[in-house]
Amino acid sequence: MNNYKRTLVTCALPYANGPVHIGHLAGVYVPADIYVRYLRMKGEDVLYICGSDEHGVPITIKARSEGCSPQDIVDRYHKIIKDAFSGLGINFDIYGRTTSEVHQEGSAAFFRKLYDEGKFITRESEQYYDPEARQFLADRYIVGTCPKCGHEGAYGDQCEHCGSTLSPEELIDPKSKLSGAEPVKRKTTHWYLPLGDYEKWLSEWILDGHKEWRSNVYGQCKSWLDGGLQPRAVSRDLDWGVPVPVEGAEGKVLYVWFDAPIGYISNTRELLPQSWEKWWKSPDTKLVHFIGKDNIVFHCIVFPSMLKAHGGYILPDNVPANEFLNLEGDKISTSRNWAVWAHEYLRDFPGKEDVLRYVLTANAPQTADNDFSWKDFQARNNSELVAIFGNFVNRAVVLTHKYFGGSVPESGGLLDIDRETLAQIPRIKESMERNLEGYRFREALRDAMEIARTGNKYISDTEPWKVAKTDLVRTGTILNVCLQICADLAVAFEPFTPFAAGRLRRMLCVGLNAGTDHRKGEQETINTYRPGEGAAIHTGAVPSEGIVLSWDILGAEEILPAGHCIGEAELLFAKIEDEAIQKQLDRLAAIRAEREAAAKAEAAKHVAPQKAEVTFEQFDAMDIRTATVLEAERVPKTDKLLKLTIDTGIDKRTIVSGIAEYYTPEQMLGKQICILANLAPRTIRGIESKGMILMARQGDGTMRFITPAEVLSNGAQIG
Repeated sequence: MNNYKRTLVTCALPYANGPVHIGHLAGVYVPADIYVRYLRMKGEDVLYICGSDEHGVPITIKARSEGCSPQDIVDRYHKIIKDAFSGLGINFDIYGRTTSEVHQEGSAAFFRKLYDEGKFITRESEQYYDPEARQFLADRYIVGTCPKCGHEGAYGDQCEHCGSTLSPEELIDPKSKLSGAEPVKRKTTHWYLPLGDYEKWLSEWILDGHKEWRSNVYGQCKSWLDGGLQPRAVSRDLDWGVPVPVEGAEGKVLYVWFDAPIGYISNTRELLPQSWEKWWKSPDTKLVHFIGKDNIVFHCIVFPSMLKAHGGYILPDNVPANEFLNLEGDKISTSRNWAVWAHEYLRDFPGKEDVLRYVLTANAPQTADNDFSWKDFQARNNSELVAIFGNFVNRAVVLTHKYFGGSVPESGGLLDIDRETLAQIPRIKESMERNLEGYRFREALRDAMEIARTGNKYISDTEPWKVAKTDLVRTGTILNVCLQICADLAVAFEPFTPFAAGRLRRMLCVGLNAGTDHRKGEQETINTYRPGEGAAIHTGAVPSEGIVLSWDILGAEEILPAGHCIGEAELLFAKIEDEAIQKQLDRLAAIRAEREAAAKAEAAKHVAPQKAEVTFEQFDAMDIRTATVLEAERVPKTDKLLKLTIDTGIDKRTIVSGIAEYYTPEQMLGKQICILANLAPRTIRGIESKGMILMARQGDGTMRFITPAEVLSNGAQIG
């Protein structure tokens, strides 16, 4: 087992063509932040790295659609994403950018070293080219009709209407998104990383050496390795990205999957230009990648192969990838706007940053997809954070001020209930440590809440407000125990709900050991949080005589000494009312209704193929006439049938028609329609139906009447 001196934590670089949503937060950023906060409270040396991924085709597509430059797009979303992270208490040591000069130089140098050492292979292939725009087309720049569902706006790599994975060759009537021209095939040359050369090494490193990785990560890696690894292109024909640094590569850039992970290294170099290598090249460093499951292959197979090919770099000790989070039972989709966006959440729920962190952790999709619902969000806040955690702390602090003037009372003789309650904390702490170090954050949160449940049960069972009427000494002992548990909670919940933990520390008048702060560059000094200040901000040292919390102190017999003065009570959490939740549900309902309406409109555009030809004589044999509905009623015990009495100008007759799902009897009265008058009679549900109403069936299955543009006399022939 390795005894590391430091831990380097990276988070998947969010793509800067849109904001981050709760799926990103639950999958990557909240779990990583929990882990980093835990390690820092333990006093470990941690570096926390992330940044915006600012290259690639989707960014250029968005820029073209908005009539601006790709740089405008990434500048906008870099700020939105960075501010959202900060607003949720996710503060990286550096949040960099792959458009920075340091990254441009670093990724180009990385490529050049592999190129000079012959680590790449070159391949000539035919790719789609826009003859009018005069450039090669990435798959996303080709659109056409999906061969699976008939959707006309499918991309060359995927149909977002039906979700099918496609290739440009499969599209019906493909067109370039740039000019609308029909793309043609042209030859082009690119560099490839021959992953097969690293297959044996990867198998030994992952399949033999990392059986402790999560089953979803290990299983996906095994599937890729069992299927055999193919060469992977590292360059693209684009005008946005890091230029390929070799002669003859004009108009080519590094493929985004190649330059993006190098961003971890370049961001570290930008922060610590003098000491970055100890974080990436020293065997004393533990490297942990936090990612979503769609990035497993890149971080477990591709990036390690790049590092192996380059030489000198450490490899990840673990890659705790999460599965996907759904929203209200439906897959989160940025293109369909089916998401809860982080920046909008912060706007709609000010002061409730911790609630989202808590719920996303409680429902973390650690090894299987999970679901976020607004009702569950509300219930967890009201019944757990407010009713258990917040309620216990509030009662303990309020009663201490009421009976002891805000001073921690002396602890008299402990009874069995006191000892048994306090003895539970160290046991819970051990479980928390196992879960946090095993990347089981959902289970670790349950442990933290178990401490709150223990305190809540204890204060309810001991009833100090009643005991105070006859025995203040015993009351003092009870509240002393309660306040020690409050201090435990300030430690245990710091990784999960840092803002509430900060408020609790302010109430208890204590500080927190924040660990090593690397955000000042090369100056690496141990800082702590001042009591009462935000948990997400490194500030100066707490006065030496003050109480500073750390992970080691969790479960100690006496954290707050008798006589220590605490602050006034303040609410840790506030109840979330039904109106706030209904507003979110209404927003989603409107999005869903708009989506369904758009889908119906799209389906209605599809036209059924033409039927077989008929002769004029066959058509002339049909007697199509106008008629007016005189009476209409539902056919008993049916959902679709209406019985209509109509005036054909020839006679009055009955027609039974399956139109009840489109029209009510009241809507039919007096309506002029067209009928096929000479259709052979047919008995339907015991009613003789003489003729057929003419209706138009749309692509979405809905039916509408064919009616004359003007009112005609009944019996007018159509033909």
